[in-house]
Amino acid sequence: MQRFPAKFLLFAVVALWMALFTSAYALAPPEPKVLVHGDSLSAAYNMPIEAGWVALLNRRLAQEKQPWQAINSSVGGETTSGGLARLPVLLERHQPQIVILELGANDGLRGLDPNAMQSNLAMMIELSQEAGAAVLLIGIQLPPNFGQLYNAEFERVFTALAEQYQVPLINSLLKPVDTDRAAFQPDQLHPKAEVQDRLMEPVWDALRKITDRVVVAG
Repeated sequence: MQRFPAKFLLFAVVALWMALFTSAYALAPPEPKVLVHGDSLSAAYNMPIEAGWVALLNRRLAQEKQPWQAINSSVGGETTSGGLARLPVLLERHQPQIVILELGANDGLRGLDPNAMQSNLAMMIELSQEAGAAVLLIGIQLPPNFGQLYNAEFERVFTALAEQYQVPLINSLLKPVDTDRAAFQPDQLHPKAEVQDRLMEPVWDALRKITDRVVVAG
């Protein structure tokens, strides 16, 4: 009876184990993704990235044993035009099943045309849907010093888009803290780290309704 050297047997066992592991990994379905595409309100401005509401959302997903992963593509100072320019590459790279759009605050703070903002957001919704992703739209409310007329036209953009594309809408990311000035950093625009969980909760509630109906290909 032919006897094989011990080193050969060990090599064969390791090779077999690696083949089985690689095969199992290849057959495992990819982790479904949520792309959070926003501005500094979602980019953990002036705080550790792990303290921001997107990181807290990922933590909640893990705690609830949800298979989803939130990918944060938010950039401080981003306008809707900048977000639109970056989105196609992000959709191709990450292939998310859900896109959360949180943009528009910087358009408003700069007094940009709400019609242009609406066009940019509409194109982002269409690009996301064409890529097979469900969309959650998050709006924002501007400070009253921008004027009643401009503010009304600005806020109308988000409700109009939600109705046109039949996507869920969170009227304002800051609503949970907007009457609590102590919740904001000295610039009075960005919430503090300790209240990021309050921003996350409404997003979590809206997101769960979407994940319950999104079919993830395995």
